[in-house]
Amino acid sequence: MDALARRFDYLFRSTRGLTLVAIAVVSLITAVFGMLSGPMVEWGVKENTVNLLGIQLVATEREGRIIMLYHTIAMTVVAIEVYFITEILPMKRHEQTIINGTITVGYLTAAIFGLLFAYWGHNFIYHGLFLLGQSLVFFAGMLLAVALWPWKKEYRLAADSPFAHTRNGLDLERLAFFVMAVATLVSAAFGAVTGSYWGNGHETFLAEDLIRMPNKTALQSAIIGHLHIMLTLVAIGITLIVGRWLRFKGILHRIAMPLMIGGTIVITFGALSVVWVEWAHTTIYVGSVGVMLAALMFVIFSWRQLIDERLTEQGIESPSFGQKIKALLHDPLKFGPGWQMVFMNFTVSGVGIFMAVKLDEIFRVWPHREERITLTGHWHILAGLIATIILFYYADLSGLKGKARRWFGWTLIVMSDLAFGAVTVFSMKRLFVTEAAQQGLVNWTMLLADLGLALVLVALAVFMLWRLYDLFLKNGVWAAELKQERKSAAELELAEQQQRREALTAVLQETSS
Repeated sequence: MDALARRFDYLFRSTRGLTLVAIAVVSLITAVFGMLSGPMVEWGVKENTVNLLGIQLVATEREGRIIMLYHTIAMTVVAIEVYFITEILPMKRHEQTIINGTITVGYLTAAIFGLLFAYWGHNFIYHGLFLLGQSLVFFAGMLLAVALWPWKKEYRLAADSPFAHTRNGLDLERLAFFVMAVATLVSAAFGAVTGSYWGNGHETFLAEDLIRMPNKTALQSAIIGHLHIMLTLVAIGITLIVGRWLRFKGILHRIAMPLMIGGTIVITFGALSVVWVEWAHTTIYVGSVGVMLAALMFVIFSWRQLIDERLTEQGIESPSFGQKIKALLHDPLKFGPGWQMVFMNFTVSGVGIFMAVKLDEIFRVWPHREERITLTGHWHILAGLIATIILFYYADLSGLKGKARRWFGWTLIVMSDLAFGAVTVFSMKRLFVTEAAQQGLVNWTMLLADLGLALVLVALAVFMLWRLYDLFLKNGVWAAELKQERKSAAELELAEQQQRREALTAVLQETSS
């Protein structure tokens, strides 16, 4: 019984355990509902899955099911980022505990009952519980924003701190996290207000189906803005997290943080103002430049640091270009986040900008299906790249070392990029091949995409099976992580008690004088 209690304590009270559960939830959802996707139909997998699980698929409700599925995955990913943030940023122990506990109950409630409502009949008690779960996730976000408040005295930085700060010591990185959290709350509320009109002037739709409608309702525009900004804010969040992980600091950090803060505010304003103004996309482009430049600063810093640390470790004082490249590629888990941000420019940012510039000249001349494919691929590739960066960070937290670390890291990088590159070529195929001559290209790109994603999922499955096996060991990795977590929590609580005693002593001395 004590062994079971310790494992439960690890899974639902430690950062690594909570993250492990959330990644397992996303993996399970992806595995089960991925069986319902297009390629699975041809192989008969979809039909067998539907019959085995008793899933109810009504054709006219497809859009609603997809929206519910995406929301459950998105909230789980947001929970993972919250776990990371509450661990890496200084805050009170009770704040960390309440935030993590609230968002855990919230996303699990929303995921379980949201999927039950969408795929196993429309019991509206389930839908109510889904909304309850969403509300708890939102409330956890409010608690996080309060805990992140950067103007508290105890979070001020020293004048000689290598991290970005103002003259009075305001931590600009913490401010960037705070702005991101507040922007996420505003954007979530924006979507929730629109959702409250469902069935009362607003009907379910997928954003890619409305791209050629010249006149969209305010509620339709609101949903389009909501989905764009939420995915962008998740990307901003993981960028700030890995920056903290790799000790982003110095002059580049001082340049990047104001750009990230300003870019986040401008992008959020632009995405939400799409409801009211025609020039909203111009605002989004301006904000995107700030965020992308901040990410570039991180990439330059992290790669230079990886090279310097590895060369110092090897004792090489005058390295050749080849030795620098070898040093950069030595640790795929730490190289991966920066590389995926660079690769994103070729598969997401570059494609998006090109589409915006040549929209009327090229893309609106294409059949609707081709433009729809490009947009759908655009969003899914960005989400996939974010997922790989999260896995790089969590694999490092899990203490993955040696050959396992290199195999896992390079499999994620190479196979995900193979898949996303193939999908990008597929989505843009009309630029260089006619419809009559496209079949060969379609076959190859789909084969490469399926191969890449399959191997990524295999690598993830092996990693998760290792973590599952480890849970059955008495003194596994999980036990060491739990011990370290308890030690850190105890040290934090002791430090807080000391601060309270010092504050009380100061008050008493002031009163007596």
